[in-house]
Amino acid sequence: MTLISRRPFRSSALASALLALLALGPGGPLTAPPAMAQTRVPASQAEISLGFAPLVKEATPAVVNIYAKRVVATRQSPFANDPIFSEFFKNFGQVRPQVQNSLGSGVILSDDGYVVSNYHVVGQADEIRVVLNDRREFNAKVLLADENSDLAILRLEGVKDLPHLSLRDSDSVEVGELVLAIGNPFGVGQTVSSGIVSGLARSGTATGSERGYFIQTDAPINPGNSGGALIDVNGDLIGVNTSILSRSGGSNGIGFAIPAALVRQFLDQSRAGNDHFERPWAGMSGHPVDLDMAEASGLDRPEGMVIDALHAESPFANNGFKPGDIILAVDGKPISSPAEMVYRMTVTGLGGQAVVTRLSGGTRKDISVPMIVAPEDPARDPLKTGEETAVPGMTLININPAVINEFQLQLSARGVMIEEPGRIGQRAGLRAGDTILSINGTDIDTPQTADAALRNPGRTLELSLLRDGKTATMRFRL
Repeated sequence: MTLISRRPFRSSALASALLALLALGPGGPLTAPPAMAQTRVPASQAEISLGFAPLVKEATPAVVNIYAKRVVATRQSPFANDPIFSEFFKNFGQVRPQVQNSLGSGVILSDDGYVVSNYHVVGQADEIRVVLNDRREFNAKVLLADENSDLAILRLEGVKDLPHLSLRDSDSVEVGELVLAIGNPFGVGQTVSSGIVSGLARSGTATGSERGYFIQTDAPINPGNSGGALIDVNGDLIGVNTSILSRSGGSNGIGFAIPAALVRQFLDQSRAGNDHFERPWAGMSGHPVDLDMAEASGLDRPEGMVIDALHAESPFANNGFKPGDIILAVDGKPISSPAEMVYRMTVTGLGGQAVVTRLSGGTRKDISVPMIVAPEDPARDPLKTGEETAVPGMTLININPAVINEFQLQLSARGVMIEEPGRIGQRAGLRAGDTILSINGTDIDTPQTADAALRNPGRTLELSLLRDGKTATMRFRL
């Protein structure tokens, strides 16, 4: 994967001012300047007074305000706010359309109108309006959105020669770097806050899911800044602001930004025409190495992720990995959790080869593993049960690696899964993701077998299901 390289300082005065803030104290020099800021000492008080102004002036035109509108169907029920009757009468009342509005920020990534924002800002919007810093307004459409990563790529209509930010390789970001958080909260105008990178490899702590992987900053992220830019002192984008952990609910707290390396993958896939984001498939489960396991494996400290299970078609299984092996690094970057493993594979990109460092039997070895999507083998072969069956309108599919990955099933899952339970099935307690093991004692291995068993079940229907790793039996009188 190739990222746009960092540009040199564009303002010697700005560089000098930043250096002064870091290196000068009331009595003289405090510390040596950092390696990344190899510039001269400020020559005048005027240079020191410049602060971040030149950087802000150059970066803010690429940060936009986003207005998103979504129309949803809601029921107006007199029991909606009642703690007891709201559940019993949740389907009571007239269905009426209701408009939901959201407000956030975005960052222009290219001169031809590609914009990145958060999924929770635009992911399900029906209408999107983007307002630039110079007050120009454009319609936009979502090209690619992913709830797990909380990222979305938009395309502005009828634009050219837009100001934009370059993506920096976020793996080169270091704790302690000066950063600015820029956004356009609530449409009142852009705000800029400063701070430092206070942490890296923060996973599962902000908006998103177990796939989350974030840059942590103490730069205040104001409400409404979701989707805004986190930039370095060169004006390069290192992350997209996504959330803040705050006891008060305000902007004072710990901010999180999605790394630019992941943004690059979204941009590349949207340019390639993908309508959903695809990640490389590991086909494995694992957990972090603890102190006892580290000592037993000859490690001087806990590091890496131990493999618990592997799917038979996993690219790791096909390259000699087995349960009990410890994965220490991907492409030379150390990992310590499944979330980091997923992130490192994702930023490597589909179609590439990741060099994975494995510890097995006390021996370390670097192994190249292809980055592939989860296979659709066997084909899903969806089947919708007819009205003459015991559970009409239910959609059944074959389980394959892609289905396992999409619905987060156990790696050992086989057979037939309920993709959509239908109206009757939902009332009966069936859920999307349930695996059907048997119907009235007949083992189920294909959607056709299930459909046949549901056509003549007799006076009772007995379903044996696998849900969340546990087996359950449901019986119905017909």
